[in-house]
Amino acid sequence: MEPMRAGIVHVSVRMKLLIAVLVLQLCFAGFHIVSRLALNIGISKVVYPVYRNLLALILLAPFAYFYEKKERPPLTFSLLVQFFFLALVGITANQGFYILGLYYATPAFASAMQNSVPAITFLMASALRLEKVNITRRDGLAKVIGTLASVGGATVITLYKGPPLMHQDASVNNHDDMMLSESPKMLNWTWGCIYLLGHCLSWAGWMVFQTPVVRKYPAKLSLTCFTCFFGLIQFMVIAAFVERDAMKWKIKSGEELFTILYAGIVSSGIVLSLQTWCIQKGGPVFVAVFQPVQTVLVAIMAFAILHDQLYLGGLLGAALIMMGLYSVLWGKTEEQRIHEKEGPLTKHLLDDDTKIQEYTTASDIP
Repeated sequence: MEPMRAGIVHVSVRMKLLIAVLVLQLCFAGFHIVSRLALNIGISKVVYPVYRNLLALILLAPFAYFYEKKERPPLTFSLLVQFFFLALVGITANQGFYILGLYYATPAFASAMQNSVPAITFLMASALRLEKVNITRRDGLAKVIGTLASVGGATVITLYKGPPLMHQDASVNNHDDMMLSESPKMLNWTWGCIYLLGHCLSWAGWMVFQTPVVRKYPAKLSLTCFTCFFGLIQFMVIAAFVERDAMKWKIKSGEELFTILYAGIVSSGIVLSLQTWCIQKGGPVFVAVFQPVQTVLVAIMAFAILHDQLYLGGLLGAALIMMGLYSVLWGKTEEQRIHEKEGPLTKHLLDDDTKIQEYTTASDIP
């Protein structure tokens, strides 16, 4: 009876984890659609991230203050400088390139490009000698091939649009064409993909460069709050030069309020907590494997809600990126399995690295 009860409990936990991961990807997918809607209704590309980071800071700061009182190391000027540059890369450049890329491209391809982040992170870490690569072993070869496939997929999306795969209703297309002709938001595919590539590079650079900072300042939520704070300051400085029209800062409709609340509360608050729980229960690799589900959900939602077209070049590029993602993740998992066989000392060091990896995955705010 006891083994049966244990089995039922195990299945229940796995089912909850599976549902949580799928909800997580749905929330991420919703952010792509909501951000595009925000741009379509005229929210400023600078005001939107300012409000988003302000809400995220207000939401996370109380939890960071009360839950990490004993974990927070003393602040130094050196740490504050590092927080500033982390914000510059991980918040300002990351979110700025994303919103520009989404302005010119589509949510489906923004999500597809994000699948290349693990491979780009591996490439940066290898270049900085933070990641060891042994191409004579299967795990090292898999990571190299996966990286090349992801970079190749991103290149295909950027340089080759291709014919549309599905056709919308003629009346919908005519309506969209009229809206585009009356608006400066004409899709510029190449520039959109270049901005999205900059977004992925910034995101990957953030995860690589924050590794030494996490070792010095292990308070996870507090570090995220400091990063959001400096990112908010940087966006406000940019807004002082770029967005001087006071009317752009006013929330004029319920739609605008909804998009801002979703970005700040769901994408930067609920998603962070849910992702942390999923990683604790299933591990970072398990969560990362479900990343392509987000791309599929975004494509369906964008086609149904925004009437976006799906193109052959994007499909081919997304397929290459997903293959690369799985190859890199498999290589990383295989590398950990090999290291665990080498002795307790290696396992201890690997556990430390895994904790850092778990933090970086849990604290990503796209």
